[in-house]
Amino acid sequence: MAEENRTELERIEGAVTAVVFHNEENGYSVVHLRSNGEQVTAVGTMPGICSGIQVTLEGSWTNHPTYGPQFRAERLEQHLPTESESMFEYLSTGIIKGIGPKLAKKLVDRFGARTFQVLESEPEELAKMRGISLKKALKIQTEFLQRAGMRTLLEFLALHSMPPELGAKLWKQYGKSALDVVRTNPYILVDEELGIGFREADRLAASIGVGADDPQRIEAGVYYVLTHNLDLGHVFLPREKLMKAAAQLLSAPELEVDEPILTRAMESLELQGLLQQEDIAGVHAVYRGDLYDAETAVAQRLAEMCRRELLPPKDVGAIIDRIQAEQGITYARQQREAVELAARVQVMLLTGGPGTGKTTSLRGILALFDALGLDTALAAPTGRAAKRLSELCGTEATTIHRLLEAGYDNESGKLAFQRDEDEPLEVDAVIVDEVSMVDLPLMAALLSALKNGCRLVLVGDPDQLPSVGPGQLFDHLIRSEVVPTVRLTEIFRQAQQSAIVMNAHLVNRGRVPLMTNRSSSDFFFLRRSDAQSVVDTILDLCQRRLPTAMGIPPEQIQVLSPTRKYLTGTGNLNQCLQEALNPPAPHKHQRKFGSVTFREGDRVMQVRNNYDVMWKSEGSTKGGMGVFNGDIGVISSITERGEVVTVNFEGRLVEYTTETLPELELAYAMTVHKSQGSEYRAVILAVHGGAPMLLTRGVLYTAVTRAKDLLILVGREEIVYKMVENDRQARRYSALRSRLIDQCR
Repeated sequence: MAEENRTELERIEGAVTAVVFHNEENGYSVVHLRSNGEQVTAVGTMPGICSGIQVTLEGSWTNHPTYGPQFRAERLEQHLPTESESMFEYLSTGIIKGIGPKLAKKLVDRFGARTFQVLESEPEELAKMRGISLKKALKIQTEFLQRAGMRTLLEFLALHSMPPELGAKLWKQYGKSALDVVRTNPYILVDEELGIGFREADRLAASIGVGADDPQRIEAGVYYVLTHNLDLGHVFLPREKLMKAAAQLLSAPELEVDEPILTRAMESLELQGLLQQEDIAGVHAVYRGDLYDAETAVAQRLAEMCRRELLPPKDVGAIIDRIQAEQGITYARQQREAVELAARVQVMLLTGGPGTGKTTSLRGILALFDALGLDTALAAPTGRAAKRLSELCGTEATTIHRLLEAGYDNESGKLAFQRDEDEPLEVDAVIVDEVSMVDLPLMAALLSALKNGCRLVLVGDPDQLPSVGPGQLFDHLIRSEVVPTVRLTEIFRQAQQSAIVMNAHLVNRGRVPLMTNRSSSDFFFLRRSDAQSVVDTILDLCQRRLPTAMGIPPEQIQVLSPTRKYLTGTGNLNQCLQEALNPPAPHKHQRKFGSVTFREGDRVMQVRNNYDVMWKSEGSTKGGMGVFNGDIGVISSITERGEVVTVNFEGRLVEYTTETLPELELAYAMTVHKSQGSEYRAVILAVHGGAPMLLTRGVLYTAVTRAKDLLILVGREEIVYKMVENDRQARRYSALRSRLIDQCR
């Protein structure tokens, strides 16, 4: 397929005459070329580009609304210039540290066409020039060779139809040894951070002579299958399932992948610490090494905390009475149980559906910890969930990632937390909300950062959708029945007045919500039989009816859908809502990226964790690192050429270029899965169609519980019935519950 696409691309050659824009981090550039006697503007990922360099580009022509024709490069080859004039242009840019315009002229005047040969292999000739010591000459040689290494790496990647942005990532991670690393083991490209699929890496490996039966290939295939299944929520795979999937992936005309071949690969991976096998809960489980460590660590630490019962203060009852008086409420029986439990255990779970008083209980626990003199941190999995927690408790909350000081590890090229067992959090208690969204690795990181004796309160609703990442943590903790738990079941009178709350509980019990639109001020069903009518109704609600009739502005309305596909999926809805709510205008800059056009004023969402990106505080010189999956922002500006898209994430300004734009999506509409942990003033849910695995009770329940003041279902009644009836949950392979029970016996 890649080779077929290659023939569809146009090809141009020329010398770079000017670099208009260059992002050093990701290589995105805008350059002017001299090609066939004409000046051409080219844009794309071009690591290490500079004036004077000769390039061969493959891509396609586009027409920029302001700057006219541009060549959008998808593949790049760089060649050092061979003419003295171009050599001078190249060296005078300062791309080789130690060489400026004056020295560049002296070099070219003295060595002519031999200049680059001298820089590469004859530093002693440089040292004969006035003002250049041998030490300086050797430094210049090192710089020149490093630039040559990047160029050679890019040529290698272009030869094998790999994207040029991969070169920047490899160079950042491996430096001058990047090409040797790839040639030695092409399958390192399958690394999650590099983002190359196994089939692409396999094609490259075959082209440089790696055989189908090479142990390196077999091991990479097994490891890839384990990693790929993380996206399905699995922590491990049963051995027989892993064997079958790996055999399908690795089989080739010249090779039949049998059990002995895979067994040898798994034994080798186990010796390297990349894989772990264990018989547990009646299953021969095969784990990725890091996930085995995470699961066992979570079980061990939580079991230790469960076994430790604290001595509450003698006057705990009086303290709680005083808290009630200060807050002007009287706790219900279960709420008081929750606060009392927090006084005597190191770890506890607090769970319940909407309207059952989780927030009141949470405030009570926080007030109790304050009364006991405990320094307490509040956290949630996403930025929106943390903001909501702050508003509910009147105390600052942060994401778990920021609490743990997540960042980029230059050595490993991966996520690293500054807070761990060696540098624990300097707090006495941690309260985490929306724990159903927390996956196993993140919980392992949090637990490792708790100092001995630190209390932990985990709050959530297990009936919502599970985490996107591996594991089903909150559900397993509850079902283990070994972690002290308070389940809030009473629906309070005030909540009973809300049709949103009552219908959420009906759905959770497997009953169809009341959709008569009678005597309800916050829950409505609008029947629409065909998909286009659903779309038209949603557009009218967002653009006219809700802002006019109910005073709810479009920015406080969130459209949800179970699916990305079809007319009523988020893909089409986002395009339609963008045109309705933020149409193009002469004063609005925009940037087309693939099938999506980003425009100033658009609501957008970050769709993956990026710990390496820099952000600046709006109106301040302060800043920080990291933007996270689910963060919602607004595009505040786009440069005239579209090179940089700046997004305002509630006061944090983040710049996106070609490399990072794939991490951004329009967010006028989003999937129910992406809405987890958030609450919106008004929610409109499209209920028209989708795959059976998406039309489930959990999806409907999660969507309903996202609405604060208003929920409108638009679509077909039979889809609502189908979702209520479909309580099927895809099984996730995890042994956390079993390990917890064993540890606490």
